Amino acid sequence: MKKITLITIALLLLSGDILFAQNAHFVNSGVIEFEKTVNMYAIFKRSINKDNEAYVAPAFEQYKKNQPQFKKMKSTLSFADNKSMFNPEDDDAGNPGFWGDEAMVKQNNTTFTDLAAGTFISKKSVFESTFLVTDTTRKIHWKITDETREIAGYVCRRANAIVLDSVYVVAFYTEEIPVSGGPESFTGLPGMILGVALPHENITWFATKVTESTVDQKALNPPKKGKPVNGKQLAETLHAAMKDWGTYANESLKAFSL
Repeated sequence: MKKITLITIALLLLSGDILFAQNAHFVNSGVIEFEKTVNMYAIFKRSINKDNEAYVAPAFEQYKKNQPQFKKMKSTLSFADNKSMFNPEDDDAGNPGFWGDEAMVKQNNTTFTDLAAGTFISKKSVFESTFLVTDTTRKIHWKITDETREIAGYVCRRANAIVLDSVYVVAFYTEEIPVSGGPESFTGLPGMILGVALPHENITWFATKVTESTVDQKALNPPKKGKPVNGKQLAETLHAAMKDWGTYANESLKAFSL
């Protein structure tokens, strides 16, 4: 009798899972609106050291009087047919003051990703130059956790990783959008990434709205303007250009490599 009861419970649980799977709705194409948030005060304060504090510290205090703590920038991610296109909006109007033009606090990339092929094409604005970077997608070794949170109406699971050898990344993805994409160059999870945080860099990207729709193929056309390079060639060019910049080069190199 006990065995029959256990079998019955197991069958009921299995039928419930099957029913849920049948009724679950998955989004395979549409547009996601993202907001990038940068804690300008934290980034500014981090730049102060014993060699520059005499003039940078007063500038920081003046900055806090005239500028908001958080700089916010908009972008969209269109996706369909296992392809995505990340388009940042022009942010020239935001934070015009001192430090507002630093690479880490701007939106530098317009990126097309072919998720099935594992390749991307990115138009990258590097100071006064524009590069067209074509390469394979970054291999990120994600560690998926049990933590969840809701983003833009979707239940998302947390995953952690290290990129560029030292940059700690927290991402939140949803399996309700079974596309392994995300904002900027963040991909590789079993669902769409709707939230990314770089805690030590004081920067986040979070989805504010997801619109399920048929995406016009033109919206997924890769960028075409810029000096053609691959990832290695771009890194070599940047290192050569910034070899005499000292510690200041580290932040810029990191920003242009994300």
